[in-house]
Amino acid sequence: MIDVQGLTKRYVHPSTREPFEAVSGLTFSAEPGQVFGLLGPNGAGKTTTLRMLSTLISPDEGRATIAGHDLQGDPAGVRSSIGYLSTTTGLYDRLTARELIAYFGRLQGVEDPRPRTEALLDRLDIRRFADVPCGNLSTGMKQKVSIARAIVHDPPILILDEPTTGLDVLVAQTFLEFIEEARSDGRCVIFSTHIMSEAERLCDRIAVVHQGRLRAVGTLEELRTQTGEHYLERIFISLVDGT
Repeated sequence: MIDVQGLTKRYVHPSTREPFEAVSGLTFSAEPGQVFGLLGPNGAGKTTTLRMLSTLISPDEGRATIAGHDLQGDPAGVRSSIGYLSTTTGLYDRLTARELIAYFGRLQGVEDPRPRTEALLDRLDIRRFADVPCGNLSTGMKQKVSIARAIVHDPPILILDEPTTGLDVLVAQTFLEFIEEARSDGRCVIFSTHIMSEAERLCDRIAVVHQGRLRAVGTLEELRTQTGEHYLERIFISLVDGT
């Protein structure tokens, strides 16, 4: 469902004016009904990778196909197949939660988004805030509305960039349960996080990236065998510190 081959993104350093690769030759794949974890320290290239896969920025080299759509040849097809969410996903403050979800449903081509909107209000437990302007919602409620915005068109692929950062324990738990439901529904989920317990709980396969390069990819058991470490935190440290 997602196939990435040699994905590379270059920038120019603002101080030295020297070019550098934020992502360098990244290659991996993810399948339906699978949560694929992307782990790495700050500056590792995780967000850049997910922004490329979401068509927000263009790669300089490499290719990727998303649900059969070529990343650069058919970006509209890619966007119709994904739901993208990060901690910085914006909402329109003047629209109510209900209005915003329906609005993005129409943008994604849902002919009548009202039934889907009402179902999501119940599924994500935000009905009591349905008619509250988004600007007046708490951080947790805003993130729930952002989830609904991302999936109102029922996409087969979810791209989630550290979505639980800054959330309280209860809202984060709701979000993790949502990811588990998405996997059970047969969706493919790309999930970036700094929280090792989340990755251990959710991820069927894990990629560790550092300085824009892939250090290892596999199941948790495969990474344990490769590193000789048991806990994911120790696995992560051994892979990053060894470079």
